[in-house]
Amino acid sequence: MLATSNPSGHPDTGAAFHQLLDRRIPRALSRRDGSLYLTIPAGGDYLQLRQSLDNVRSTMHLLRRDLLVASSLAVLLAMLIAVYLARRAARRMGRIVTFANQIAAGDLSARMNEADLDEISSVAHALDTTASRLEQSFHALESKQRELAALLDSMQEAVIAVDADSLVSWSNTVMQRIAPGAIREGRALVQTIRDPDVLACVQGALEHREIRSAKARSVLPDHVFEVNAAPTPDGGAVAVLHDVTGIERAEIMRRDFVANVSHELRTPLTSISGYVETLLDTTPDLPPHVQEFLGIILKNANRMNRLTEDLLALANVESGEYQLHRQPIAASALLEDTIEGLAGMLVDSGFLLKQRETTNTKVLVDIDAITQVFGNLIENAMKYGRTGQSVTVGARDCDGCVEFYVQDYGPGIAQEHQARIFERFYRVDKARSRESGGTGLGLAIARHIVLAHEGTIHVESELGSGATFIVRLPAVA
Repeated sequence: MLATSNPSGHPDTGAAFHQLLDRRIPRALSRRDGSLYLTIPAGGDYLQLRQSLDNVRSTMHLLRRDLLVASSLAVLLAMLIAVYLARRAARRMGRIVTFANQIAAGDLSARMNEADLDEISSVAHALDTTASRLEQSFHALESKQRELAALLDSMQEAVIAVDADSLVSWSNTVMQRIAPGAIREGRALVQTIRDPDVLACVQGALEHREIRSAKARSVLPDHVFEVNAAPTPDGGAVAVLHDVTGIERAEIMRRDFVANVSHELRTPLTSISGYVETLLDTTPDLPPHVQEFLGIILKNANRMNRLTEDLLALANVESGEYQLHRQPIAASALLEDTIEGLAGMLVDSGFLLKQRETTNTKVLVDIDAITQVFGNLIENAMKYGRTGQSVTVGARDCDGCVEFYVQDYGPGIAQEHQARIFERFYRVDKARSRESGGTGLGLAIARHIVLAHEGTIHVESELGSGATFIVRLPAVA
């Protein structure tokens, strides 16, 4: 409502009102009694306009109501759309979870087959591709595993695999035939095989992560197995048992035959040598050709005697009944005993035996056996090192052991012969060996004796520079 008034109470006309509004004069705006008042000074008078606010309030009320209704409808619609999209995404994620569970359960043929919609579809396609490749790899792995199992089952050796906890994880048919009913996956190896050598071999491979070997004699009655255990990358180990019963029996028969024949030959050879020596000593008037023949007979009889003695010694050290009587002795004292024992032979041969460095470190050895080793090495050096006319011996400390060496200054040994020089009857120069009267068993005997003392023996040589035989024996702590 618009009203005009002045302080004098004279009514104002509309034209005058508009003229006043158009004029730029100071105005005062106020609100009271639910109306809006505009006061404008006009000369000495005042013009006041009043407008009721009821219409404005009703209009604002309508606007607020419409805005609230529209906002409520928009929020409700947005919530419905969000619920729909969330449920749809949840269903798709549920399919992904179900797919993952199927793959985890071993169903590699599961697929999602999602359409190209959004990022979730890209993830589904990537998972389908991964599952396809995984299925192909798994089938290839199964095929290789079946091939490996067939290959191991076709072996003549028994094979058994254990995990890091020494539980049986796999075995081939030969192993199951050796221990029927006892081989079960997940069972402890000690409950399957009772042989202590097999258990120690496998345990050594598990703990030290290195290949271990042993011979087992109680896996089956009257059977001998050669056991080789090797670690596997997953922390377990695999053991291979090779039946060497026939080889062992043949080896025992060979040793017994050699020992028996050598023993039986000693008596007639001793008789032949004795009778020939008697004839040569008591009948000096024999014709020269008879004396020559008797000398040849005596020389070969003595050589046969040495051969039978070496064969008996080799059969003894190769047998499982070879016993060592060990006692601690200083390395220097051991060399002195050896040199004293060879004094007579050195005088007859004209060789000079030189002793270089030595050590007082003690070794635990069978003195007679090790003296025989050094005697064989020195005698071998004298036979094949004639050009130098001297042999050098010595001993030195070396990493917890004592290293003995026998060095000659002869023609040396070629590289291709050094790996086989410790074999029985192996000769570098056959003609020269027979001329010197060697039996070809001295180095083989020395090797077996050193190995029985848990030591090592090898040769270092170059052609034209002589040869050095090195024996390493554990030192006494």
